[in-house]
Amino acid sequence: MDSKNSIRTKLSNYMSSNNVILSHFADKAGINSGTLSRIIQGNKTISMNQLIAITLGMGLPEDYFFEDYIDECFSLIISIRRIRPFIVRCVELNRLDCVEQVVSRLLDDLSYVPVLFELAEELFHNNYHTAAGILYKSVRETEKYQHSERLALCHYRLFVIDLGEDLEENVRAAAQFELYVYRLDEADQLEALKQLMHVYRMVHKWAKVDAVAKELHRIATIQYNLQQKSERKDSEVKRTERPIYYYILYAYLARSTACEECGDYKRALEFVTLYGSGHNWIEENDEEAKQIIEQFSEWAVANTYLYRLMSGDVGVLNEYADYVSYREEEIFVAVRHIVQAANFYRLNVDNILDRFAPYIPYQSDKKDFGEYKPAIMKESYAQFLGELAVYRFNEGKDDISAIKILLEGLDISIKINSSKNIITCMSLFEQHRDCANLEQREKFKKLSSEVYQLNAKKNNILLDAL
Repeated sequence: MDSKNSIRTKLSNYMSSNNVILSHFADKAGINSGTLSRIIQGNKTISMNQLIAITLGMGLPEDYFFEDYIDECFSLIISIRRIRPFIVRCVELNRLDCVEQVVSRLLDDLSYVPVLFELAEELFHNNYHTAAGILYKSVRETEKYQHSERLALCHYRLFVIDLGEDLEENVRAAAQFELYVYRLDEADQLEALKQLMHVYRMVHKWAKVDAVAKELHRIATIQYNLQQKSERKDSEVKRTERPIYYYILYAYLARSTACEECGDYKRALEFVTLYGSGHNWIEENDEEAKQIIEQFSEWAVANTYLYRLMSGDVGVLNEYADYVSYREEEIFVAVRHIVQAANFYRLNVDNILDRFAPYIPYQSDKKDFGEYKPAIMKESYAQFLGELAVYRFNEGKDDISAIKILLEGLDISIKINSSKNIITCMSLFEQHRDCANLEQREKFKKLSSEVYQLNAKKNNILLDAL
């Protein structure tokens, strides 16, 4: 503890060089002089509060001694009561390098694994995801040969933490996590399956979305039936992130979307009826239940218009537009589908595009009980731009404007690594290359280079996996 670079040595040198006697520094730092004396002599370990007091008393940044304090934490008797607040403060000050060192040394003794896991959970729920990820990875590594729920929860948390804008990376994360989803507590399984569906939805793996939605519905239905029969108090049962009936409705919604994307609008409408009639079977009657039932009912009405439109009933187009006009959070989604229908049935929807121009691009990140998260909306917006470019080309009014839209869609698709949208946008550009001006051709060349780099990265990842 009295090494050349220790906190004690630096404190003693500070007091000596500034002619500060112990009692004066103790008063300045707010530490009992006897306590400070024992600390300097090496007869007492330094608590986190005392470390902060000493650091501030010396006029130094709060994290100045953090690296030295790691040795202090492991001197004499290892105390979690001293180490835990140190880790938390390191996280708050973004000293994740210190967190990694402390965790590595703690795991020399596996009895600390449960403590680290509990701390990881606390950090995760307080939105310190990067720091929590360090702890989860360490716990996962120590328990990789176990079949514990704790190991499964580490994989789940890391899956959620790793989700980002790169859709292909998200799919890889989902594939790794999916092996552990059924080891989770039943209360966590439902949200985990929903998260998996989101990932597969964004890369248009609709058969996978449908399969996961079936499983979500099965598990949620079993849990809901058991919940209604159970006499246990709610406080005795681990709560799901959302009410269980929500996941049943959501499974129907996901299956209808999968049918829609595969062109089976008749089957999609059958699922619409199921998630639009929650009031017939949901037994809860509180405000949350009423709000959820109303939201799914609204989606059911909107999607009924949509599926009729996509089935060829173009007479509902204006009714559909009027319905969503009172529901701002749904406008962008509706416009995307309206443009898609316009391309398929060669409709002119300029009046609708003008009417809803302020809602394009989609601006809001979330809505009550909505699932339109930023990553989903970016992918949807990239897809929309491709459809809108096709519409502009079909109308034959302004090819330069259409190509501008197309290049914007390609740019976004590259940023989120959406293979399907990249291929669509690049193919469209090649079809209409003669209409592009010199600046647009140069931009396409630049974006093509970025696509090449993406593919090279993807190939390197595959080689590393082999």
